Amino acid sequence: MTTNAADSGPANDTSGAGGVLLDAADVRVSFDTAAGPVTVVHDVSLRIRRGHITGLVGESGSGKSVTARTLMRMVPAPGRVTGSVRFDGTDLLALPAREMRAVRGDRIAMVFQDPQASLNPVMTVGRQVTEALVVHGTPRGRARTRAVELLGTVGIPDPRRRAEEYPHQFSGGMRQRVVIAMALARDPDLLIADEPTTALDVTIQAQILRLLGELRDRTGVAVLMITHDMGVVAELCDDVAVMYGGRIVETGTTATVFAAPAHPYTRALLRAMPRLDAPASAPGDRLFAIPGQPPDPARLPAGCAFQPRCDLARDNCRDAVPALERLTGDTAHEAACWVTAGPDTLTDPAPGCAGADTGTPATSLPARPRTAIGDPILDVTDLRVNLGARRGFGRRGGGAVYAVDGVSLTVRAGETLGLVGESGCGKSTLARTLVGINQPTAGRVRVRGQDVTAMSRRAAGELRRGLQYVFQDPYASLNPRRTVRQVLDEAMEVRGVPAAERPDRALELLHTVGLGERHLDRMPYTFSGGQRQRIGIARALAVEPECLVLDEPVSALDVSIQAQIMNLLTDLRDRLGLGYLFIAHDLAVVRHISDRVAVMYLGRIIETGPAEQLYADPLHPYTVSLLSSSPAPTVGAARERIVLRGDLPSPKNPPSGCRFRTRCPIGPLTHPERTICAQKTPELGVAGLTSHGVACHFPGELKEGS
Repeated sequence: MTTNAADSGPANDTSGAGGVLLDAADVRVSFDTAAGPVTVVHDVSLRIRRGHITGLVGESGSGKSVTARTLMRMVPAPGRVTGSVRFDGTDLLALPAREMRAVRGDRIAMVFQDPQASLNPVMTVGRQVTEALVVHGTPRGRARTRAVELLGTVGIPDPRRRAEEYPHQFSGGMRQRVVIAMALARDPDLLIADEPTTALDVTIQAQILRLLGELRDRTGVAVLMITHDMGVVAELCDDVAVMYGGRIVETGTTATVFAAPAHPYTRALLRAMPRLDAPASAPGDRLFAIPGQPPDPARLPAGCAFQPRCDLARDNCRDAVPALERLTGDTAHEAACWVTAGPDTLTDPAPGCAGADTGTPATSLPARPRTAIGDPILDVTDLRVNLGARRGFGRRGGGAVYAVDGVSLTVRAGETLGLVGESGCGKSTLARTLVGINQPTAGRVRVRGQDVTAMSRRAAGELRRGLQYVFQDPYASLNPRRTVRQVLDEAMEVRGVPAAERPDRALELLHTVGLGERHLDRMPYTFSGGQRQRIGIARALAVEPECLVLDEPVSALDVSIQAQIMNLLTDLRDRLGLGYLFIAHDLAVVRHISDRVAVMYLGRIIETGPAEQLYADPLHPYTVSLLSSSPAPTVGAARERIVLRGDLPSPKNPPSGCRFRTRCPIGPLTHPERTICAQKTPELGVAGLTSHGVACHFPGELKEGS
């Protein structure tokens, strides 16, 4: 299905929908701690207009979620709130608790990041939506009927039947739709969405963003969209507010802020984003990264909180906090910056934004010298993995479930192979099989030419030390009871490093990943997410691997910290000659770091080739759909977006023929005469002499925007 992003994005003029719906003024939130009161939200003022979508952006810890909970009066004890939150003329902070409960869920509703945590696993989804209506006074009989209507409104197919199913029977995107249906149960005036698409694949994210835009247009609901993805803001939001260190540092219409960002932090966020629409860059190019880490709310720097990370900081930036002031010539654009407020205003837009005129790629800095791509380290041939055969406590062996079904790929020294695809396509199962966590059912895995699938478990384990796994969640992958020194010592012991050499080697490893001696004896909980990922990389390097299997290594990180880790990985690859299998769902990230890219769908590679060639001329309709679904931080550009229908089929019962045909925009869904798609499995053929392979009966027919 092809839609015009402008049809549901900020290009629509909804100014006639009304004036200000919510007006928060001088909101301050503090918590009493053993060390004294800590203020996490400082004098925030925020306006949300009727029928508009307002984006609230910033790094983790900036105060976005606390601000949202304050608007709902959901700040838990020992939090203390001052200021005012006027909603449709009524100050919510002054309402009695009983009256506030009537407003919450009835006129203001909230959608949280993790839909699984918001749903009761032992209740059907229909009953949960029904209860959301009953608790606010709707008669139960009417509530049941209305629940089915709401599920249909948010795009659940066959809502009457699916209302009787449980959350585990729904995909992540469908669960998020159910949560949105519950939030819409009482036709609220304001919907607060806290990172509603962060955990979703790009195709499902596109569905949810389109749904929110349609709901705004159809019902007039105002939306506060909390996100760290500037692409989401550009495509969906009418207005935007940027938070840093518990303060709003810039606000205005999305078009104005993106075209001429006035605060150095806003400019830095935009520059740090990898972009699909940036000029072609080499896989060795470095992303622009904001130096340092976001501030600790308990120890904010003096003056402007951003000044320790800002390359434009002056003496007065360290002396006093700048006020949020209206910029000359624009009544809606405000920024809190001493540089902006002075005579030397920021006149050049951030690279990659509208109006920028730079000679370098929008988000990249010049490449450092890199080692030449060498011989194959990892060679996979026709690999199949049957997860249905696994047995264990409480698990019975069932029918075959080939999560990986005939995959072949090669990773060479000094090269990055990017692997992309939706959740459930088999990427992580493949990665875990390569390092020995899962056992292959068929096929071969060669490490430096030796077939580990034909070896004993012990011999294969010795050889597989050359492959090291870097996990998505850096905190869950570290032992919370071990210091960094102990974590690295354990890894070096496995490698056989003598005990006397380990202290110096541990310090060398930390320096390699940008940390220092002061970090050696600290526990994982004392580190930020980016620092924990650096520790995970150091642990992987401790056994001197030749290849890293990186499973979504930056998806849990803010865009600024993501850029730091991406640059680190690029430097390590080019300096040490490592090979990378880089798994991610962010296509812009994959494009930036990869030499070659493989696209996976339902257990199979359906397109592969050199990164720039595949991105410039994708041949498989699934690849075109993925690229089309990726949000870009460009405001106002009319863009044809291909929104895929439905969800990824189950690998337990894959479609016959082409596995993508049940969702394909050019397959039997729209061309019933194309029976070959259901009858014959397309092979991964090579197009010409370019090493660009595609498994499709009609390659190259679908183009983005067509």
